Amino acid sequence: MPETSAASGSGTTRTEESSGTPARPATAPERDAPAAASGATIRLEGLTKRYSGSTVPAVDDVSLEVKAGETVVLVGPSGCGKSTLLKMINRLIEPTSGRIRIDDEDVTGIDAVKLRRKIGYAIQSSGLFPHMTVAQNIAQVPKMAGWPKARIKARVEEMLDLVGLDPAEFQGRYPRRLSGGQQQRVGVARALAADPPVLLMDEPFGAVDPITRDHLQDELIRLQHELRKTIVFVTHDFDEAIKLGDRIAVLREQSHIAQFDTPEAILTNPADDFVSGFVGAGAALKRLNLTRVRDVEIVDFPTATVEEPVETISEMLGAGTTNEVLLLDPKQRPYKWLRRGDLTHAKGSLARAGTLVHDTVTRDATLRDALEAVLTDSGGRVAVTGRRGEYTGVVDLETLMKCVHELLDADRLEAIEHRHSLSETQAKRTYAAQEGLTS
Repeated sequence: MPETSAASGSGTTRTEESSGTPARPATAPERDAPAAASGATIRLEGLTKRYSGSTVPAVDDVSLEVKAGETVVLVGPSGCGKSTLLKMINRLIEPTSGRIRIDDEDVTGIDAVKLRRKIGYAIQSSGLFPHMTVAQNIAQVPKMAGWPKARIKARVEEMLDLVGLDPAEFQGRYPRRLSGGQQQRVGVARALAADPPVLLMDEPFGAVDPITRDHLQDELIRLQHELRKTIVFVTHDFDEAIKLGDRIAVLREQSHIAQFDTPEAILTNPADDFVSGFVGAGAALKRLNLTRVRDVEIVDFPTATVEEPVETISEMLGAGTTNEVLLLDPKQRPYKWLRRGDLTHAKGSLARAGTLVHDTVTRDATLRDALEAVLTDSGGRVAVTGRRGEYTGVVDLETLMKCVHELLDADRLEAIEHRHSLSETQAKRTYAAQEGLTS
């Protein structure tokens, strides 16, 4: 998860580190085939938590199933018991009654410490031990599990690389020397270090700024696409739930389930007024959070690097095939948009020519993130970057607006079909009533 720096617009990023030659977009099947699920099925059966002195349970008789490799998001108002429900899965809070089954094993009665070593856990503000280095934090669970030192060292480096942090640079640092986003990345690396089948996440991105939060969400989507763990994620932010969840459980008081369904089903057909309150206005636009940048056409764009002579770039622009190039820095990251007229101010140098690239999106960003970035760009396009910030292509306004119109058309068609269905139902009832009167 490359650390973000100054940027504007939701879900947009500038990265601090990248390497390698810029990749070119491949077809979606080649590029985005998900890994086989490595998670475990979780079944909660009548799970209840009562605290002494309280007349009502904090969590009351909750039953649900999370499929292997699935991300389920628990969302609900403050005090509804969603964090309590999450913590009962790894028994940080012991249930009063009910059963927890992981891959058909009843874990309600086994040793709680051993259980937690098999379940990754990430919380808000990362929860890193301040007196330990990054490497020591990540190594905690593998060390307790008795892994040999060589295997632990290799795993630490693997985990740091997985979340986009250079092992050579970060493993010796202490948490106080990390930004908020970097701390959260290390927290996720620690949670995954022992390769657990289940990952519990309790509002892990709630304490970081909105731009970093959007990028951390994108990186979690990327990691899940690669690892296919079983993730249970708690949030109070419905937009975050839409973006991350394969399914969403909307919880009332005492964690009673108001609706448990896919994000699209909840957006288009909320179960009742309580769920509608979470959906809010603009359901069609919220559905932009269901589609990723990798799902739409990412086009190539003329590029040059800052090392190339001004004369070479001038010849490229003067050839008449393009009026603009994207200038890449030495690590192949988007740096400047350079138009033909900008070269008149270059005077042999590109230092003052062109417009700095402030906004980029990753391929795992949502179309909503991309649309916000495009609308703040005078050129009506946004550069798409890879895992370490390297340029991979461009998405333009025309492509995004086509998707918006398709969503709106689908909503209109669904509304018409819904009204038609209601009309047919009413007609049948009227006919039945009339038949009853004449018989």
